[in-house]
Amino acid sequence: LTSLPLSWLKSSEHAATATLPAAFSDLLPHFLVEPEDEFIVKNKPVMLTCRSTPATQIYFKCNGEWVHQDDHLIERTVDPATALPIMQVTIEITRQQVEKIFGLDEYWCQCVAWSTTGTQKSQKAYIRIAYLRKNFEEEPQGKEVALDEEVLLRCHPPEGVPQAEVEWQRNEDVVNPASDPNFFITTDHNLVIKKARLADTGNYTCVAKNIVARRKSTSATVLVYVNGGWSTWTTWSSCSAVCGRGWQKRSRSCTNPTPLNGGTSCEGQNVQKSACVATCPVDGGWSEWSKWSACGADCSMWRSRECTQPSPGTGGKDCQGLDLQSLNCTSEQCPQTVSGAEDVALYVGMVAVALCLTLLLIVVVLVYRRKKEGLDADVADSSILTTGFQPMGIKPSKPENSHLLTIQPDLTTTTTSYQGTLRSRHDATGKFSMTNGPLLDPLPNGSHTLHNGKLNSDPAEFVSRLSTQSYFKTLPRDVANTSYGTFNFLGGRLTIPNAGISLLIPPEAIPRGKIYEIYLTVQRKEDLRLPLAGCQTLLSPVVSCGPPGVVLSRPVILSMDHCSDACLDNWAVRLKKQNYEGAWEDVLLMGEELVSEPYYCQLEAETCRLFSEQLGTLALVGESLHMGAAKRLRLVLFSDAYCSTLEYNIRVYCMDDTQDVFKEVMQMERQLGGRLIDEPHVLLFKDSYHNLRLSIHDMPQAHWRSKLLAGYQEIPFYHIWNGSQRYLHCTFTLERLSLSTCELTCQLCVWQVEGEGQSFGLDFNIAKDTRAVDSEFLLMDTNATALAGPSAFQIPYLIRQKICSSLDAPCPNGADWRMLAQRLKLERHMSFFASKASPTSVILDLWEAQHFHSGNINQLATVMADIGKQEAMIFLVSDGEC
Repeated sequence: LTSLPLSWLKSSEHAATATLPAAFSDLLPHFLVEPEDEFIVKNKPVMLTCRSTPATQIYFKCNGEWVHQDDHLIERTVDPATALPIMQVTIEITRQQVEKIFGLDEYWCQCVAWSTTGTQKSQKAYIRIAYLRKNFEEEPQGKEVALDEEVLLRCHPPEGVPQAEVEWQRNEDVVNPASDPNFFITTDHNLVIKKARLADTGNYTCVAKNIVARRKSTSATVLVYVNGGWSTWTTWSSCSAVCGRGWQKRSRSCTNPTPLNGGTSCEGQNVQKSACVATCPVDGGWSEWSKWSACGADCSMWRSRECTQPSPGTGGKDCQGLDLQSLNCTSEQCPQTVSGAEDVALYVGMVAVALCLTLLLIVVVLVYRRKKEGLDADVADSSILTTGFQPMGIKPSKPENSHLLTIQPDLTTTTTSYQGTLRSRHDATGKFSMTNGPLLDPLPNGSHTLHNGKLNSDPAEFVSRLSTQSYFKTLPRDVANTSYGTFNFLGGRLTIPNAGISLLIPPEAIPRGKIYEIYLTVQRKEDLRLPLAGCQTLLSPVVSCGPPGVVLSRPVILSMDHCSDACLDNWAVRLKKQNYEGAWEDVLLMGEELVSEPYYCQLEAETCRLFSEQLGTLALVGESLHMGAAKRLRLVLFSDAYCSTLEYNIRVYCMDDTQDVFKEVMQMERQLGGRLIDEPHVLLFKDSYHNLRLSIHDMPQAHWRSKLLAGYQEIPFYHIWNGSQRYLHCTFTLERLSLSTCELTCQLCVWQVEGEGQSFGLDFNIAKDTRAVDSEFLLMDTNATALAGPSAFQIPYLIRQKICSSLDAPCPNGADWRMLAQRLKLERHMSFFASKASPTSVILDLWEAQHFHSGNINQLATVMADIGKQEAMIFLVSDGEC
C-alpha cells in the first residue's frame, strides 16, 4: 500500500474494505473481469472496467501513472456463494488523454488490486483512436476477357485502425463465394472469377469498412466477350434450274456461338455455291403400232404399242391413250379349227434360233481367247489389271525393231546408257478422272520408239489420253505436285520438287521386257478425307503412285516427310492405303512389321522410307499413346509487301512440318504478293487437348496499336490435331498512327497452353523492304523430276552387281551384307534385309534413297574397305572407265 499516495490511504472513503474477514485474510486477490482493448470512435470516450476478489483496494494505472482517485467509479458487493467481498472499478478514457502521447507510444491501462496478502496486476488494455483513410492503395481495373477465361481483380484497401474488412459488389449486389463457387476471394482481398461467364459482365466495386467508416473503390467494368463460331453447313439446296445447268447453294451462320460484347466475327464465307446440272424431264412417246395379229379362235385380232419413243423419265409425263387395240375378224377370217402343222413349224423355228445363238457364242469365245493370247507378246499387258491405272501395252512400229525391247544395255559406257526424256506434266491443269477399264487406249504404231536405251513419249499425248479415264475421282493434274516417267528394268527415280517426296524404282524392280509409265503425285487433304478417330492424326502427305496394279519384281522405295516427333514410344504409327473402292485400310503397324508383308517402313527423324511391292495411294496416320506425343508444327510469318494505308497485316501460318505444305503456302503467298518476314520456326504441339495461342507484344505505343480486342488469338486443338485443313493461319491487324511511320518492332509469341512456345522478334521497315516472297525457298530442288536408267543412281550398275555378288554370300568372319548394314547404321532392319533374295541390293537401294542429293560415293567406298572387300577400289574408277 505504500506505493499509493498517502492522502488516498488516509481517506475514510477508501478504507472501508481495508480489513478482510479472517477466513480470507491469506488469499491473494484475483480478477473476475480484466480491462479489454478499446477503440475511440471520433470523440466518444471509452470505459474500462476491472473486477477483483478478495481485495481491499483496486486502482488503474495508465502508461505507468496512477489514475486519480476521483476518476474512479468504485462499487463493492459480496459474492452470495462464497461471501467473498468483490470490488469493481471503472474509469473513463477520452480522446484527449490518448492524443497527449500520440506518436510516442501506445496508450494502455492496467488494473492493480491489493489484499492483506499481496497485490495482483491485470492484463494491459490498449486504447487506440479508430480511423479509415479515404484512398485505396490499389483499386480494381476494368478488363475485357474471353468466355471461360480466368479473371483477377486486385484490391488493396485503405489503411485503417482497426484493419478494414473487404467485400466485393457486382452492380451493387454483394458477391458471395459461398453461394457462387465460381468466385473466390484471396487472403489479400483480390477477387478471382474462375471461368468468366456472360452473366459475370458488370461493374465490380471493392468495399472496405471498419467501425469508423465505409469506403468504396471506383468501379471496374468487366466485359466478357464471345468470339463467333460457324454453325454446320446446311444441306445443299435443290438445283436452281429445272432443266440443264444451274446453281445450288448451302449456308451457315455465325451462331455457334454468336459473337457478343465485341467478340470477333467468323472468318470466311457464309454461303457456298456450286454448279449443278438438272436432268430435264422427258415425256413419254408411243412407238409404232405392231402388225395385227392373226385372227384368233374368238374371232378377234389385236395389235400393241409401247411407251418407249422415248420412255418417260425424271418426272416426265406418261403416254396418253391405249397400248392395246382389238378388232373383230370377219367370218371368212375366223378360224374353225386349229392346225397341228402350224404348231410343228413354230417349234422347229425356235430350235433353229437356239442353234444359231449357240454357234455365235462359240465364235465370240474363240475370238476373245485368240486376242488374249496375242496380248502376251506386248511389252506390258494392260488387260490383266482389272482396275485403276494400267501399264502401257506398247508394240514397236516395225517388226524388225522388236528386239530392242529385250536387248541388254551396254554398261561399259555412260554415253549410251538408258536415260528417258522425262518431264512433269506442265500442260496439265485442273483434275481428271479414270474408269475401271484400261488406263489408256491402244497406242498407234510409232507413238513410242526406243533408241539407244532411251524411251521417248509425248507428254501432251500422255496427258490427253490419261484425262479420258475416270477411275480415280480426284487425282490432281497439278503441275507442281505431279511427275511421271517411263521406265524399264533399269529403274529410275521420280521426284516432286521442293515437296520432300520421291519414288525410287531400283534396277530389276520392273520385270525385263516390260515398260511402265509410272506417275507420282501428292494429294490435298481436302480432296481425300481420311477417317480419323480418337487421338489419330495425319503425319504425312497423302501420296499417290501408280499404276496401282503393275507387277513389281522388287519393292520400290517411297520417301516422304512426316511431322511426328519420331519417338515410337509415344505413337502407334499405321500405314493406310486406299483400296479400289475408295475405302482406307490399315496395311502396316510400325514396330510390328512382318517380313512377309508387301510393305516395310523406316522412320527417320523427319522422313519416312517406305518399301512397297504395290503402288497406290498411301499415308501415315499416328495415334498418340499418351499426352507426351507431339507433332512438329512449322510457324511461318508473312506480311503485305506493299502498304499504302494505315492498316498493316501480319499473317501467322501454323502447318504440319512437311515440305509439301510449306511449298503450297509459299506459292499462295507469292500469288498474293506477300513477303516472308522471318525464318520459319518449329514448335512441338502435344496431344494435351490444349489450344494454340498467338499474341503480339512490345509494340511502340506512340506509333502503332493493335486492332485486336482480346489479348491473344487462339486456334482450337482439334483443328490442328485432326482437322482437314492443310494449314491454319491467324491475322494480326495493326494500325499505324501516321502514314510516315515505317519502322515496326514487336514481339510475336506462339505457344500451346501449358506447353512449348516460340517467339518471333520483328524489326523491319515496311516501306523500304518491299521484297516479295523469297524465291529461294521455292527453287531449292532444281533436279529433274524424272530420271531413268543409270543417271538416277549414284552407284553404277556394274559396280552394284559386283558389290551384291561379293556381300550376299554369308562370310564366316561376318564380312558380308550384315556388316554393311551395321556400318550404315541400319542394323535395326536386319530381319527385313535377310528376307530378301539379295540383302545387299536392298541395303544399296535404301542408301540411294537417303543420299541421292547429298551422298558421297567415296564414303561408301571407305565402308567397303573397312569391311575388307577389295571391290571398294572400283568406286574410285571414273564413270568413263565404268
